[in-house]
Amino acid sequence: MEKPKLHLLLADDDIDDCDFFKEATDEISDACNLSIVHNGVELMNFLSSENADLPNLIFLDLNMPRKSGMECLAEIKSSDQLSQIPIIIYSTSLDHTVVSELYQMGALHYIQKPAEFSSIKTVIEKALLLFNANVTPTCSREHFIIQP
Repeated sequence: MEKPKLHLLLADDDIDDCDFFKEATDEISDACNLSIVHNGVELMNFLSSENADLPNLIFLDLNMPRKSGMECLAEIKSSDQLSQIPIIIYSTSLDHTVVSELYQMGALHYIQKPAEFSSIKTVIEKALLLFNANVTPTCSREHFIIQP
């Protein structure tokens, strides 16, 4: 019996970042389906739609229009229906105070968006390996940030 594909959801308003992310996931594995939304309102609408095909894993940008990634994380983690979906923060910035807050809020990992495609591919691959190997819903603080 064929293993079902992993459904990934990327929430990011930067079209180039979305294209690089899609290209990287296509090269990493054909065992993933990727959905993309471009702002926090779209994300929450996607997750709350009646026929929602809920993702196995969300990659969430922090700086998005209409609703920030941090607002979305708080909303998802406070929802009985959505709180078990693991969320990896995928953001340009790396403010350690914010990173600590995201860890406390229940994010699974934090990735600072790399500038080079090979590094993007590396961090996504690491994230998927950690997700597939993870048996507990949280990781330790020292393994929270994924680096290339």
